[in-house]
Amino acid sequence: MIEESIAYKYCKWAVRPKNNKVPNYVKLQCKAWIKIADGKDKEAYIDENAYQKIIKILKLIIHPDLLKPMDEALEEYAMLLIIATMCTRSRKDDSRYYTTAVLKIARKNFKTFNAGVIFIILMLVEPRFSRFFSVAPDLKLSKELQAAIRKIIKTSPILSDEFNPAFQTLRSEIRCLLTDSEYTPLAYSEDRMDGKLANAYLADEAGAMDAYPVEAMRSSQITLINKLGIIISTEYPNDNNVMIDETDKCKKALVGLRKNKRIFALLYEPDDYLLQDDLWMTDDDVIYQSNPVAVKNKSIFESIVELRSDAIDYENKRENYLCKHNNIKYKGLGVEGYVEITKVRACKRKNDPDWWRGRRVWLGLDLSMSEDNVSVNMETYEGDDIENCELYSKTMGFIPRDKVELKTRKEDVDYKKLIRDGCCIACGDEIVSYKTIENYILELPEKYGVEIVQLGFDKWNAISTIQKLEEEGIECVEIKQHSSVLHSPTKFLKEKILQKKYHYDENLMLEINFQNARCTEDTNKNKYVNKKKSTGKVDQVVGNINSTYLIEQEILYGTMNFGAQVG
Repeated sequence: MIEESIAYKYCKWAVRPKNNKVPNYVKLQCKAWIKIADGKDKEAYIDENAYQKIIKILKLIIHPDLLKPMDEALEEYAMLLIIATMCTRSRKDDSRYYTTAVLKIARKNFKTFNAGVIFIILMLVEPRFSRFFSVAPDLKLSKELQAAIRKIIKTSPILSDEFNPAFQTLRSEIRCLLTDSEYTPLAYSEDRMDGKLANAYLADEAGAMDAYPVEAMRSSQITLINKLGIIISTEYPNDNNVMIDETDKCKKALVGLRKNKRIFALLYEPDDYLLQDDLWMTDDDVIYQSNPVAVKNKSIFESIVELRSDAIDYENKRENYLCKHNNIKYKGLGVEGYVEITKVRACKRKNDPDWWRGRRVWLGLDLSMSEDNVSVNMETYEGDDIENCELYSKTMGFIPRDKVELKTRKEDVDYKKLIRDGCCIACGDEIVSYKTIENYILELPEKYGVEIVQLGFDKWNAISTIQKLEEEGIECVEIKQHSSVLHSPTKFLKEKILQKKYHYDENLMLEINFQNARCTEDTNKNKYVNKKKSTGKVDQVVGNINSTYLIEQEILYGTMNFGAQVG
C-alpha cells in the first residue's frame, strides 16, 4: 500500500542517480525513509492502517484555492512530510517514531498552509483534550497558521457543516468539537511559553527566533509518549537563531554522527558546490534544490528567475533573494563546508599501532583555550612527490575532565563514548591538563615506535608547553594562523581526502570535527577553516592541517627525501 503512495514515489524519484534537483540531505532522508517503508529498518515501520486513515481524512478536506481534495492537491514534498510524520511508528512501543519534523524550505512553497493541514489531522486523530500551539516571532505571523486552518475548515463542508460542525473557530483559538482538542497561536514577543502542555507545536519562521520557544515547547512534552514538534523556516541572515542548531543536528543525524534518528528533516538548501563562484546567478539547480515546488510548477519557477535577475542587477535586493528564495545566507557567502563527511569516511581505516613502527612523523598541535578541546595529530606520508604521496593520520583529543557532562549536553556530542573509544582523553579538572598533553606527545616514540621530526603549533596558549617540548629535543615550528599560510595545506589535505590518499585511524570525534568545519575565503581567494564560522568544535581538523603543513613543506623544500618509509 505505502509503495503506491505519493510520498514513497517522491522519495524514489528524489534518490535517483544524477538527480541534481534534490539536495543531498533530502536524498539522505528519503533513503532512510524508503528503508523504513520497505520494512528493512530495525527501529521503525509504516503503520498501514494509520496511512489509510490519513488518506481518508485528506480526501475529505478540500483545498481552498484549487477546490480539490487534499490528497490530490498537496505538493509531493508535503505528502511526504505528512505521511512520514503521521504514519511512521516505533517498533519498540508503537509510538509515533518521529518526535521532531524540520522543514527548511524557500518561500513560495506553501509551508504554513501545509502545516495547517497537519494540525487539522492532528486535532482529529490525537487523544481527547489535546492541546496544540504555534509559536512565531510575533502574533501576526503566528496567526498565519490559524488563518490557514480557518480557511481550510470553511472550504471543507464536512468540517464546517452548519448543523454538525467538526470545528469551532474563535478569535484566539480553534477547537475540534469531535475530540475536545484546541489550537492556540502564541507570539514570542508577547507570550510566555512555559507551563503549556503541547501534544504538538509548530515553530514558524524559526530563523527569526532564538532557542527559547522551541526548548520551552519541548520541555512541556517530556511526559508524553506521542509528541511532535514541527520546526519550519527559510534562511535568515543572522548568526544566532534556533534554526541553525536544529539544521546542524539534523545533518549530523542523517550522516550517522548523532544517535537520535527520530528527527524527520527535509532540508531544501543548495549543496555546497552550488555556493561557490556565484553559481546562484546561472545554475537553475540552486532554485530547484531550495524550492521543490518550482521543479514542476513552471509559473513559480519563472517568478523566482525574475527575482533572481533583479538580485543580480541590484545589490540591495540580493540578501532578501538569496535568503528567502535560495536558502543561502548572503552574509555567509564564501562560507562552505570543508569536506563532505561521506568523502572523509571513505578514508577511515582500522587502528593498527604496529603499522606506525619505524616511521618518521610530524605532529600538529591545536591547544586552543585551556578550558576547551585540545588536539594532537600524528601524521606521516608515503610517496616521493606532492601529486602521488599518501597521508596517514592518527588524532587524539583532550577535554577537561570536569566538563564532560556539560560539554555533552551543550554540544550534543557523546563525549563519554568518545573517551571509551579512545578518540579523546579527559584530563585536568575545569581546564585541560597541559602536563597530560605534554606527556602524551613525549611518549609517542616509545608507544608507537616513531621518530618525531617536527611539531607544528599556533603560538596562542602554547608558549609554555612548546618550551618544555623543545627542552626535550622536539623541533617545534610556529605555524601562523593566517589564510596566506593555511590555504595551501587546507587545499592539499582536502585534495588527498577526495583522492582517497588520506587515511586516518578510525575516530568518530575527528569525523564530527570534519562535519563541523566551515571554510572562508579572503580577498585573495585563499581558503581556510574558520573556527568562528564552523558549527562546532574543529580542533582535530586544525591539528591535521597543522601537521599537513609540515609534511607539505618537507616534500616541497626538504633537503632529504624521507618520502618512502619502511613499514
